[in-house]
Amino acid sequence: MIALMEAITKQQRKDIRLIGKFVEVYCTGKHCGAERAAFALPAGSGERTLCPECASFLEYAITRRLKCPLEAEKPSCKHCRTHCYAKPQLAKVKEIMAYAGRTLMLRGRLDYIWHYFF
Repeated sequence: MIALMEAITKQQRKDIRLIGKFVEVYCTGKHCGAERAAFALPAGSGERTLCPECASFLEYAITRRLKCPLEAEKPSCKHCRTHCYAKPQLAKVKEIMAYAGRTLMLRGRLDYIWHYFF
């Protein structure tokens, strides 16, 4: 999967777990008929069950998060002045966040409201 050159910070681990959860919810809702396999998040951050398309996107997202140039003053991605994603992946992450954010809030995950709106 992803080779880690250095230790992952607490904030990076939190962000990776969050994007992993959002991608898993999106994959479950949108690709319900697809074959899924386990996808291990780096540094013991957990495991997600994803289709190959979503696993590929999550690997890209994790790589970009670990290489973020604004680590010291990292804002949430939608408020960032320098987007790490290429245009197609930026559109995909917006679609994933919108779908999964609404789905998780409807399931009663109120702790995601903060991330969804801010």
